[in-house]
Amino acid sequence: MPAPRPLQLAVAYGAALLAFLAIDALWLAVLMQETYAQALGPLLAAQPRWTPAVLFYVLYLLGLLVFAMAPALRAGSGRRAAALGGLLGLVAYGTYDLSNYATLQAWPLALTVIDMAWGSVLSATAATAGYLAASRLVRNVSA
Repeated sequence: MPAPRPLQLAVAYGAALLAFLAIDALWLAVLMQETYAQALGPLLAAQPRWTPAVLFYVLYLLGLLVFAMAPALRAGSGRRAAALGGLLGLVAYGTYDLSNYATLQAWPLALTVIDMAWGSVLSATAATAGYLAASRLVRNVSA
């Protein structure tokens, strides 16, 4: 397949970002808030630092675009988007959590395992959402 067009890449990024933000907000604020509070206690800031949070989302989704969605669009494969997105999530979240587990005395192993699984599932889902939105755009524009 030909290289993805700039509009396709923009749509993939935007759709993946929206999916990632919505699902991660639910995860952090509703499903896991108490777990993180119990596991990390005094390590947690009273309020999130929004600038680094925004930078994380912008940069991480750029990584999903480059390493998962663009290759999937070139291959015409949603499965590739999910697989590469999941792998990137496992690597990125694993880097963070395993480093914390290795260096921080109170960092729990259970949280490391949960976060790595979450990063993989969330990244696969967001990359797939971005791929589907961008691939549908091409079909609609080509028709």
